[in-house]
Amino acid sequence: MTTPDPTDLPLGFRDRVLALVARIPPGRVMTYGQLALLAGQPGAARQAGFVLNSLMGGTDLPWQRVINAQGRVSTHKLGFGDVQQKLLEAEGVVFDASGRCDLKARQWWPDEDRNAPPEPMLGMLPPRRNGPQDA
Repeated sequence: MTTPDPTDLPLGFRDRVLALVARIPPGRVMTYGQLALLAGQPGAARQAGFVLNSLMGGTDLPWQRVINAQGRVSTHKLGFGDVQQKLLEAEGVVFDASGRCDLKARQWWPDEDRNAPPEPMLGMLPPRRNGPQDA
C-alpha cells in the first residue's frame, strides 16, 4: 500500500469555509447556503453553520457576517443573536422591524467565478492532472 500524495487530497470543507468568511468585507453578508456552495458543498448550509458555531467568541474571523437565507441572524438559540445583529449594525447593516436585512443590497459574492475557489486558496490547490501522461 502506498501513501497518498497530499496534493491529490481535496482541501477540507472547514478550511474553505473559513477562507471565505475571512474575505467578507465589513457591511456585507453571505448566507450559510451561499457559503456552503462556494466552499464546494452545495446544500451543506447546516454544516457551514456548524463550522462557524465552533468559532463563536474565540476568533478574529468576521463570523457575524454570515446570516440565513431570509436575511436574518440565526444565532439567537446559541445566545449570540443580539451580539451578531449589533456587530452588523455597527458595520452599517440595517435590519427592519422583522429582523431582516436587505440581502439584495448587502449580500457579497467573491469577484471570482461562483464555481471557482476563493482567491486565498488558489495557491493551495494541487496542480490539475489531465490524464496518465501527467503522472
